[in-house]
Amino acid sequence: MHVAVTNRDGDIALVSIHGAIDINTAPALRDTMHQLLDAGRVRIVVDLAGVDFCDSIGLGTFAYTRNHCAAAGGFLRLAAPSPFLSRLLTTVGLTGPIPVHPTVTDALHEASAA
Repeated sequence: MHVAVTNRDGDIALVSIHGAIDINTAPALRDTMHQLLDAGRVRIVVDLAGVDFCDSIGLGTFAYTRNHCAAAGGFLRLAAPSPFLSRLLTTVGLTGPIPVHPTVTDALHEASAA
């Protein structure tokens, strides 16, 4: 898994993930999210277009990050999940508390308006 962070207008951090999020790779994602939160970056959009697998540790990382962002007046938005990942997010109930957008452009547009 590869994680990259891009700073966007309006202090939005775009986190792009490529590969599988599993027990071996989730710590890198968790570390990235902790670094953003520790730096006060609480407006985060995650690009999931390159993710081909996500286990419970990755899902837990999204839930944890969303809770901390919301507590600080920010947000976490997920963008461009595969059909598999979209079904998984819905099945585990994350699509209620975490907005999921079909594209990164849609997520950034909504995030900029927030």
